[in-house]
Amino acid sequence: MQVNNLACDRGERRIFEGVSFTLLPGEALVITGRNGAGKSSLLDILAGRLHPASGAILLDDAGERALPECLHYVGHRDALKAALTAEENLTFARGFLGNPALKPREALDAVGLAHAARLPVAYLSAGQRRRVALARLLVAHRPLWLLDEPTSALDTASQETLRLILENHRDSGGMIAASTHSPLFLQDAKEIRIERVIPPPSAGEGAEQSEAGEGASSIEHSPSPDLLLRPPSPAKGRGQEGETL
Repeated sequence: MQVNNLACDRGERRIFEGVSFTLLPGEALVITGRNGAGKSSLLDILAGRLHPASGAILLDDAGERALPECLHYVGHRDALKAALTAEENLTFARGFLGNPALKPREALDAVGLAHAARLPVAYLSAGQRRRVALARLLVAHRPLWLLDEPTSALDTASQETLRLILENHRDSGGMIAASTHSPLFLQDAKEIRIERVIPPPSAGEGAEQSEAGEGASSIEHSPSPDLLLRPPSPAKGRGQEGETL
């Protein structure tokens, strides 16, 4: 996946600009920044849930699939039906997403919740609900995983389980982009940090202030931002670590 000079507006406010990075098969990207910097908005753009103000996203090997069909997205909210059991939630997700992988019981076992398969999600703790949401990653094959604060509500043991799941996905050629305030301890993960850019004093009083990825120096507008899917290309290995904006 190649991301070129993304910018994001919410209402009339520029949230960030100048965000560019490349993510190869087997690589992970950690997105950091203060609350409100635009981490979730960046993931929403990558997921196709939000249109960028400018920039482009190019994804290799997508074939005829649309961008959302190539990824899993786990956001702040767990997106579970409280009246359904953990197993029923995953059964629905497996059928809806297509390209099935693990069975619901197997996915729950992988996150340490096989014993809760028949419990309504409403009866589960916050950490358990989070693990059910993350188990959706395992019931359908998708090459790109987009995770917003994936360790939220997880205890130490569950965080380690998640880390192993993420590393297994990378070992099979999958890609991960995750926003987080907590270390994910992913080997050789890239990192970008979204920060507020403060205009210099010479800009004068009343100058426009914007939030952007570090190093962005200007706002570039495009009349029709592109979200593109590239034709299939040969698989690539893990890239070099340390790509930072």
